[in-house]
Amino acid sequence: MAEEGESRPPVFEIGKDGLSGIVVGMDGSPASFHAAAWAGGLARRERARLVLVYVEAVGGVAYWSPMGVAVASEAAESLVEELKKEVVSHLRWVDIDWDFVHHRGDPAVGLEQVSEQYRADLIVVGRSRRRGGLLGTVPATLVVEAVRPVVVVP
Repeated sequence: MAEEGESRPPVFEIGKDGLSGIVVGMDGSPASFHAAAWAGGLARRERARLVLVYVEAVGGVAYWSPMGVAVASEAAESLVEELKKEVVSHLRWVDIDWDFVHHRGDPAVGLEQVSEQYRADLIVVGRSRRRGGLLGTVPATLVVEAVRPVVVVP
């Protein structure tokens, strides 16, 4: 406890007074749009900021050469622009504050980093396209390692 006259910096507490921020992983898949729709409704009801995040995974073979980096980066930028257009068309009529973030790195780590940057209370991702009940690497990693709650939307 602080001594009288002594002040402490405010401490961020996840989920303290409802949701103030929700981060959604977007990769262009139908499941990621389902996750965004679900999170958008929650953000509207909670009056929370929605942060849609595309994480460009930079560990693939395409990033092994300068030419590959250029081609992969151009493809990622194109995908980001398409995702933004799609998001704008869906969120145009929804009365919420939202941002779209393009992050580079490991997807699970990137979603956690953006969540920390925005002080989000929740991470929402879509279920993997794989069959057989597998979550996929990003949702599975987040469920095990994330600091904040994670919702996986089918």
